[in-house]
Amino acid sequence: MIVSLRGLVQHLGEGALTLEMGGVGVEVSVPRSVISRAPSVGEPVFLHTRMIVREDSIQLYGFDTLEQRELFDLLLQVSGVGPRLALAILSHLSPDVLRGAVVNNQPEALDKVPGIGRKSAEKIVFFLRDRLQAPAAPARVIRASDSEVLGALTTLGYTLVEAQAAVQAIPEGAPDDVEERLRLALRHFVRA
Repeated sequence: MIVSLRGLVQHLGEGALTLEMGGVGVEVSVPRSVISRAPSVGEPVFLHTRMIVREDSIQLYGFDTLEQRELFDLLLQVSGVGPRLALAILSHLSPDVLRGAVVNNQPEALDKVPGIGRKSAEKIVFFLRDRLQAPAAPARVIRASDSEVLGALTTLGYTLVEAQAAVQAIPEGAPDDVEERLRLALRHFVRA
């Protein structure tokens, strides 16, 4: 079982990167967050990995942190969630947002992930409820207006993870008006 890799980035692709280790190139499927934080081609990188062996393939999945890999493993235990869907969830939701959605029983937070419908989201939240603890910081409850703000930000070209960070940066006592909350969320990107 391969549980970690250290090598030089040989190629960055959509949802995968290739590491060169001792003259051998190894393709590793990764969440978007890994691609966005990956060093330049030729630079070293370390990944926590999970190797999945199937009858017709051997696939490596890589993660920045042990927490991401553990969440990936937990998601694989949910009936109907395979490696690609688990990776899509971790590409669209940060670990804290996923934990917050589970702890606050908010399956709608998973609706934005391609391939997940309402029933699948409810099944994932139900399965993970007893297996995940609350995030270190108290999770904020997602308001209906925040879902609209997330949609607006992703339409403007921000990733879902970036949009979630901006929504989380909205001050606690801000009005519930969608336009005002969007304006406050956009301030997050000016500061960043």
